[in-house]
Amino acid sequence: MEHKEYKAINKSVRKKDSMQLLLGKPVYTNDVTPSDALVVKILRSPHANAIVESINTAAAKKVPGVADIYTWEDVPQTRFAIAGQTFPEPSPYDRLIIDRHVRFSGDVVAIIAAETEKAALKAMKLIKVKYQVLEAVQDFRTAKDNPVLVHPEEDWFPPCEVGGDPKRNLVASADEIHGDVEGIMAQCDIVLERTYHTKAYNQAMMEPFTCYANFDRYGRLHIISSTQIVFHTRRILSRALGIPKSRIRVEKPRIGGGFGAKQTAVCDVYPAFVAMKTGRPAQITYTREESQIAGSPRHEMEITLRMGAMNDGRIRVMDLYTLSNSGAYGEHGPTTVGLSGHKALPLYTGSLEAHRFHYDVVYTNHQAAGAYRGYGATQGIFAVESIVSELAEKLGLDATAIRDKNMIREGMLMPAYYNEIANACALDRCMDHCREMFNWEERSKVRDMGGGKVRTAGVAMAMQGSCISNVDVGSATLKLSEDGTYNLIIGAADMGTGCDTILAQMVAELMDCHVDDVAVFGADTDVSPYDSGSYASSTTYITGQAVVKACNVLKNRICAIAAEMMQCGEDEVEFASTCVRRIGTEQSVSLTDIAYKAQVNNTIPAEATQTHTSPVSPPPYMVGMVEIELDKLTGKVDILDYMAVVDCGIPINPALATIQTEGGIVQGIGHTLMENVTYDPSGRPAESSFMQYKVPTRLDMGRLKVEFEHSYEPTGPFGAKSIGEIVINTPGPAIAHAIYRATGKWFRELPITPEMIAMSLIEE
Repeated sequence: MEHKEYKAINKSVRKKDSMQLLLGKPVYTNDVTPSDALVVKILRSPHANAIVESINTAAAKKVPGVADIYTWEDVPQTRFAIAGQTFPEPSPYDRLIIDRHVRFSGDVVAIIAAETEKAALKAMKLIKVKYQVLEAVQDFRTAKDNPVLVHPEEDWFPPCEVGGDPKRNLVASADEIHGDVEGIMAQCDIVLERTYHTKAYNQAMMEPFTCYANFDRYGRLHIISSTQIVFHTRRILSRALGIPKSRIRVEKPRIGGGFGAKQTAVCDVYPAFVAMKTGRPAQITYTREESQIAGSPRHEMEITLRMGAMNDGRIRVMDLYTLSNSGAYGEHGPTTVGLSGHKALPLYTGSLEAHRFHYDVVYTNHQAAGAYRGYGATQGIFAVESIVSELAEKLGLDATAIRDKNMIREGMLMPAYYNEIANACALDRCMDHCREMFNWEERSKVRDMGGGKVRTAGVAMAMQGSCISNVDVGSATLKLSEDGTYNLIIGAADMGTGCDTILAQMVAELMDCHVDDVAVFGADTDVSPYDSGSYASSTTYITGQAVVKACNVLKNRICAIAAEMMQCGEDEVEFASTCVRRIGTEQSVSLTDIAYKAQVNNTIPAEATQTHTSPVSPPPYMVGMVEIELDKLTGKVDILDYMAVVDCGIPINPALATIQTEGGIVQGIGHTLMENVTYDPSGRPAESSFMQYKVPTRLDMGRLKVEFEHSYEPTGPFGAKSIGEIVINTPGPAIAHAIYRATGKWFRELPITPEMIAMSLIEE
């Protein structure tokens, strides 16, 4: 591992936008929307599966202030996908802006455009719709080859072949195998087979889905959206609306949280369509209820896992099958499911001799699922880590010791992870560090606290990735300003993660300046260089490396301009922070003078644009340990302490990395203990507000402590890997393990509610 002292890297620098946010300055989409914009509202289907036989909008259009109302008869008939993915998308083209066939309770029936929200809502009540109600596919376990088809249309189109077949309700399907799975399974002393189930959790970001659309002074469609994917959104709108991408500009302001939800263009097409039809600015903001019932939640998954091991705890073989519920549309289904195996099975590369990973992604008549932090790895790791803890308990082995015996270590080839090599892996040191910090030996014991309360602990480890290898592209433009400072222009989207600050720190390190001397702008399809967007944990790793490249090129160009000014060769000068010096002399020129020279009789640009992609996606690693207190009378679980040690390579900004980790842990606690999703008979999520959908507060998280074990990733900027997603992956299996230790009961479905615990203990 490389040990190096940096000036700006590995330093806890304050976020660039922190003061604007703290002072309540106008920075979000709603802040920049003009008051005369039309309010866009959506009439949604009350049925999970139905055909709109007729719709009467005459009375609704007469409401004062209503500009127009649009139905399935008014929209283009070109199918598209709203998943933010690189073209050609793995997601099928299976949507229309408004479809006569509504496929979930909450699907779009009509678009209302009005001067005020009050007028739009009044009009909505006056729209008369006659539905032909169809039988719905509500249980994803029965969806495959069900006689009821979610997508019977003939123009369903897959841009990529991923094993989808709408005639079987399949979005995607695949089967991959390495080694003699059944032969090795037969040789094992113990074979466990378990099934694990995780729900369709909502991201519950503070700012709901929102978008503003207008035509600019050049007659181009201008979109301001709370999105993670400006370039993908432009392409999505181009196909949906049938207009060239050259006529569309997409930019993002500040984003009030995304967690993956805004990797999907959930609402953008509706105000864009209204603006096109009316020629007026239009804006949509989903209510919290709409965000809950018609958003882009995590994929519900059921994972069946067989594992073969020896009596000494050596894990030799795993066979993992994932059934994923994509909901009414394909969206991120084909890509999310892959991580349930590819980001879980490799954790045990140290001993694994063979593995099989197969999956089906199915359509149902539930709201479509999408991207959520962890992106399928969360579900897969819950299954794999839980069954390993079950094995440890069954064999009477310490849960950390069995992981020591089997875990991936630096330098190992990972067959279950695209045959990548773990060039930077400190998972073993993370385990040692966390075990000591947590005092695992003592706190993992079951302690009776009296009054029916028990204290004990659980453990889990995790891995993720740092991009989509061979796909993701990051770019950066770096300009020298007239005053000797720098402008950094990016296409990545800061959604509260602090990527603007982290990328500025990289510039500051390489250009030997202060972070405040770097102004960051992004993301805007008219101005920013192309970037896939902020998802798949790729910004620091991919866009960061583009920043490094741009700095090196700009530094050379600055030196070339300076050499011309000093009338010497480029090999005779060196870059020196605020100036360029002629080696071996007192002669130098300032960056300010160089910037002005770049404007006069000059052929060398004082700026650089560079692009980066990667053939590998080096995993970050994490170990989490939790201490709980469980009340056997009520089933209530209190988190006392959660300690985590993360290997994200070299953390560019330790403070931001710590906050990312803490936030992910809290989200994982919510998924494990309280965030529930159930459906009423119509297929509508019952938890449609924060009154029913409980998210964790400061009172639910206990004491969090996060520390880091550094590795050095040679393909990352300054040795960095990602951190955004891995941090959500350990709470589920760690807490489930602790609950078993306290109760003797394994819970294989999340969330594990107090009712479930109490009822299981009553049944003894």
